[in-house]
Amino acid sequence: MKKIKIGLLPRIIIAIILGIAIGTVFPAPLVRIFVTFNGIFSEFLNFSIPLIILGLVTIAIADIGKGAGKMLLVTALIAYGATLFSGFLSYFTGMAVFPSLIEVGAPLEEVSEAHGILPYFSVSIPPLMNVMTALILAFTLGLGLAALNSDSLKNVARDFQEIIVRMISAVILPLLPLYIFGIFLNMTHSGQVYAILMVFIKIIGVIFLLHIFLLVFQYSIAAIFVHKNPFRLLGKMMPAYFTALGTQSSAATIPVTLEQTKKNGVSADIAGFVIPLCATIHLSGSTLKIVACALALMMMQGMPFDFPLFAGFIFMLGITMVAAPGVPGGAIMAALGILQSMLGFDESAQALMIALYIAMDSFGTACNVTGDGAIALIIDKVMGKGAGK
Repeated sequence: MKKIKIGLLPRIIIAIILGIAIGTVFPAPLVRIFVTFNGIFSEFLNFSIPLIILGLVTIAIADIGKGAGKMLLVTALIAYGATLFSGFLSYFTGMAVFPSLIEVGAPLEEVSEAHGILPYFSVSIPPLMNVMTALILAFTLGLGLAALNSDSLKNVARDFQEIIVRMISAVILPLLPLYIFGIFLNMTHSGQVYAILMVFIKIIGVIFLLHIFLLVFQYSIAAIFVHKNPFRLLGKMMPAYFTALGTQSSAATIPVTLEQTKKNGVSADIAGFVIPLCATIHLSGSTLKIVACALALMMMQGMPFDFPLFAGFIFMLGITMVAAPGVPGGAIMAALGILQSMLGFDESAQALMIALYIAMDSFGTACNVTGDGAIALIIDKVMGKGAGK
């Protein structure tokens, strides 16, 4: 008999619905069990964040540096530029639209405490290093490994990356629905869940419209280079878009993205280089979501969200996104560190960010991979004919 596998998104949705449905009827001692679990899990998450950054960013930078060459540099710069554009688009749209959609309510830490319900016990798990130390160490090691001829240390870094990816996929992601169930159980218990949910729905609607605009914009830019109809170019990429919606993975969608990119007239050599690379380093859709969700949650809590703060965050996020592993929700795991260190997100805000992000994970991945086709068109035009001569 076949086991029925339920994806991460359905499990998150079930957790949210259950948390809301039984939050009003659960007695305080039972709520306290989940408050205890959430306390331990958030400690483990805080312990894991520097390790996630070190494990993923180090090898990502080492691999990019290793392939040095003109085409790699141009592709990486265009992908980074596209990611930055989506981040700033998200910020300025959010600044214009969100104030009319969001009312400043109770701080999220008050909501998550559920009016004084304390855990039965707590476990302190201090991280080995802070987030900025982990980032700088990852950059130093990554650039050093790219310059070395020896592969021995690089293999150690690759094994460590594998351990971190397995920890995310085997421990953190399976426990996330339980963690989010606890958060929504607490919010329902404290009577705040309706206000939070209304904001969730509005934010998701705005982000979905932004995704559509971003794809049309990317293909309009590509169309200027190749002198073709942008909507026809985008139309040919729809199989890749819908495959990504189903798989929630840029890596798993590569064969379809590759095929559709070639149908748009990109040479096989260029497509074979750009598409797998961009599946790793181009995350416009993910960046757009993270910036919008972070801005909305900061507005809700009455936290400062001025432009200089977010500009620094977006530039750093663009680099951090390179390290996002190819598992559902991988991008938000890679981003937790700078959400904490640069924007001051606590455990409650991080949990809501994860829930918001994963609720739209399929659309973000679909936006990422479809945009890869636009970058391939530009690279093919700029460097294709006679590149390397």
